[in-house]
Amino acid sequence: MTLVDTRTPNPKYFISGATGDWEIVIGMEVHAQVTSESKLFSGSSTEFGNPPNANVSFVDAAMPGMLPVINEECVRQAVRTGLGLKARINKRSVFDRKNYFYPDLPQGYQISQFKDPIVGEGKVLLDLGEDGEVEIGIERLHLEQDAGKSIHDQHPSMSFVDLNRSGVALMEIVSKPDMRSSEEARAYLSKLRTILRYLGTCDGNMEQGSMRADINVSVRRPGGEFGTRCEIKNVNSVRFAGQAIEYEARRQIDILEDGGAIDQETRLYDPKTGETRSMRSKEEAHDYRYFPDPDLLPLEFDDAFIAALAENLPELPDEKQARFIESYGISPYDASVLVTDRDSAAFFEAVANGRDGKLAANWVINELFGRLNKEGLDVNSSPVSADQLGGVIDLITKGEISGKIAKDLFEIVWSEGGDPAELVESRGMKQVSDTGAIEKIVDEIIAGNPGQVEAVKTKPGLLGWFVGQVMKQTGGKANPQAVNEILKAKLGLN
Repeated sequence: MTLVDTRTPNPKYFISGATGDWEIVIGMEVHAQVTSESKLFSGSSTEFGNPPNANVSFVDAAMPGMLPVINEECVRQAVRTGLGLKARINKRSVFDRKNYFYPDLPQGYQISQFKDPIVGEGKVLLDLGEDGEVEIGIERLHLEQDAGKSIHDQHPSMSFVDLNRSGVALMEIVSKPDMRSSEEARAYLSKLRTILRYLGTCDGNMEQGSMRADINVSVRRPGGEFGTRCEIKNVNSVRFAGQAIEYEARRQIDILEDGGAIDQETRLYDPKTGETRSMRSKEEAHDYRYFPDPDLLPLEFDDAFIAALAENLPELPDEKQARFIESYGISPYDASVLVTDRDSAAFFEAVANGRDGKLAANWVINELFGRLNKEGLDVNSSPVSADQLGGVIDLITKGEISGKIAKDLFEIVWSEGGDPAELVESRGMKQVSDTGAIEKIVDEIIAGNPGQVEAVKTKPGLLGWFVGQVMKQTGGKANPQAVNEILKAKLGLN
């Protein structure tokens, strides 16, 4: 494959070295486990957490005479993912044998795709805020089997093999070397995971191993020729991806500036030390001796098959974000936060329905999401429902409670549940909007603080002190807008 540079160097992402600036070049190969009840070429279960070697058939164990049979659902999921990545769908693809020996690969080869993958070039768009939108190219997506798992810490002199994962369907999604910083790499990995989850083609649970990233990192002088890359294998978190890239880039720069050369190799990232370490020298493609699998015919389908899948795609994050901005009048940043998770986006829409979109977004993002993050919960586990949060917002909009009272009410609903309107009524939390009652309190404060009254004439900022006194005497229930208007009139600040 010929690498083509599509990016203009951005000085913001340069790394300073002893001999000048350097630029990171990053590409990624993401292995995403296909959401399917059975494996790619057998009927074995893919359920996570079963006892070792419970999800194994004769095909998975490579017993003599056992032949693979393609799982059509995995094919559909791969095509749906390709469509979600705005990629070219190849109506003819070929399964190949990728030959290498490893104890947890019973066949002695992996069934994968090499020259003719199921999905061709696509793209992922990243919204980087002030840096604008960046397009990361997708080189290809192909289907392949996962290997099993070797377990080395259960016995002092032997290793065990768990074949539950052996034969599970993976989509290997290969990006172009279009990323230029750890920030972009993290954004790409997060966005890709979001797209897969929206599509329902992979659950994206990196901590369970159902999505893993192999990250290719090299460094060069800004805008120069591509350097020798090293591959960081099996990174299983977005945060670790960023840390691994930053360490590896600095390691390579130090070697080059000392007059050394970078060896093309596979490395592992150790999150405990924050370092990468050598695993093995990097094999080239020909070392795997790829050839078409003689047990599997080429995979072929027609335009009607693709069109039927395209017709039933869900609204994807980019389209949903644009609609949120247009329909609810919220900022691009707020929209990007809300669409990161499909369930969170649905929760927001339920809250915002028929209400002020900006106010709804503020409460969902700052109050609800903030509290959920603090408690380690997701939106599906929220003690406050969309109807309840909508009820709090309705009370604010009607002027029945202030923003401060609303936060107290949110806390009660979170801890105790209940209908917000009934809670406000039963607990006497209604906002005081009676201007006569507020005026009486204002008159008392002005009469009792002549010094402050004189000072506010030259320092209008002291108005906040008077507002605070009124709110204190009313237990925070006075309507802030009414308090401000009455004070300004009484103190001659209009």
